[in-house]
Amino acid sequence: MPEPTQTPRPSDEGAGPGVAVEAIELFADVLSQSEQEPAAGDDFYDRLCRAVCRLARLRRAIIFRYDQASRQVRAAGAHGVDIESFTDAYISVDMAPFAARAIREDQVVETAGDVREQLPQRYAHLVGEPARIVCAPMVAAGSARGVIVAERSLDEPPLGPEERDLLWTLGKAAALAAVARNVATQAQTSRQLRQRIDLAREVHEGVVQRLFGISMVLDGAGDLPAEVRARCAEEIQAALGELRDAIQRPLGRESRATATTFDAELTRLKQSNLDLNLTFSEELVASVPAVLEPLAQSVLAEAIRNVRKHAAPSRVEVRTAQLDGAFVLEVINDGVHARPSQTPGMGLRLAAFEALQSGGIVEFGPVGEEHWQVRLVVPHDG
Repeated sequence: MPEPTQTPRPSDEGAGPGVAVEAIELFADVLSQSEQEPAAGDDFYDRLCRAVCRLARLRRAIIFRYDQASRQVRAAGAHGVDIESFTDAYISVDMAPFAARAIREDQVVETAGDVREQLPQRYAHLVGEPARIVCAPMVAAGSARGVIVAERSLDEPPLGPEERDLLWTLGKAAALAAVARNVATQAQTSRQLRQRIDLAREVHEGVVQRLFGISMVLDGAGDLPAEVRARCAEEIQAALGELRDAIQRPLGRESRATATTFDAELTRLKQSNLDLNLTFSEELVASVPAVLEPLAQSVLAEAIRNVRKHAAPSRVEVRTAQLDGAFVLEVINDGVHARPSQTPGMGLRLAAFEALQSGGIVEFGPVGEEHWQVRLVVPHDG
């Protein structure tokens, strides 16, 4: 097995500030292009891979990053590599020792020769023999966000100081992009929490105070004059109006925006949960309305987690349909030996809140003796 070459971190003895400036300018250019095309999704990482290959004289590159939403490592972008080969794969740093080392030591690692022994067997054919592999860590604030794995021609010399410093800096830039996206998600959650707090304050300062004043009047001794009763009636109507306006606002959490599709997520879940024997009809899953994609994916993920926690299934079936102006998603499994508690878990309750924002409901419960069903119904006229 070839011995990886340890690369020191950039230092004052390195190539100087020019490399860092070049990396920052590259990062800003790629990021600005991605912002001009917001519909491109993770095209930012594809652009970054192309730029890395161009500046560091690499043949091809692929970025693997940790996705907090799915809690898995995913191929985020690539240049010169068929990223579809990694779309539904279960990947971890343990599968590639040189990647694990790059992250652990926060250093660029370069290895040459027959590197297929250091790759998962299903991906060994993607690398020629021999080859030169370069791995740059994406580490920010001591937290690993992913790696940049690239192939360099054997005709090229080993990485020089400037190229190593550039790759290390670009790894930091890519990690910064991942952190920025997480911050944006946290900001969205913070806005939702602030909306709930504002709603509670408005109800307290408006409706509650009105009703408190009315209770004080009604609690007094003696009969109420006609004009006082009329005023109380007006105040009650006003309080009801304010309360009606308040409760019409979204009260539950919203489904996160997603860059994938229900069909792709279902395929990924099937391949990463082989023991569940997940089955579905490709004709049916293709009918998921685009506007309901985040909700459908969220309910599906929670249903699969529920199956894994509370059952020992031999079969899990996923169905979708359009019935009477509504979109319906059903996840049915067997292997329910002990009847679950009638009190719903937090995950299913949150999924039900998400459905309420679209005017839908989430139903769940036993079906027959050994089957359990999670069912989403959302109005949708197409």
